[in-house]
Amino acid sequence: MSKDWQAVADAINARLDELEMTQKELADRSGVSVATLRQLQKNDARAKRSPRTLAAVSEGLRWPPDHLGKVLDGDAPGDSLPHIAAELSQLRADIKDLQARVSELETDRSR
Repeated sequence: MSKDWQAVADAINARLDELEMTQKELADRSGVSVATLRQLQKNDARAKRSPRTLAAVSEGLRWPPDHLGKVLDGDAPGDSLPHIAAELSQLRADIKDLQARVSELETDRSR
């Protein structure tokens, strides 16, 4: 079976968005350089693609160590990631809207 490096890139990008995490934060958490992360995110063949790198990135993204390895092999449920990320994005927008409304109410109340 061929390896799906694009699925790995998509999973990393979706998870970074979901966690609102930067490349730098992921680099710090995983011990993988920003340059390597960038290459993985862009499905660049120059990326260091060892199982240890994928495990470190998985853990940095708060997944089990074998998660990206499974994505690579087509074993992880990758189809739901964009859907979950979209829902999470909408929930964040709703929370920001509610926070703004509460702030307006508190301002009106203090007058």
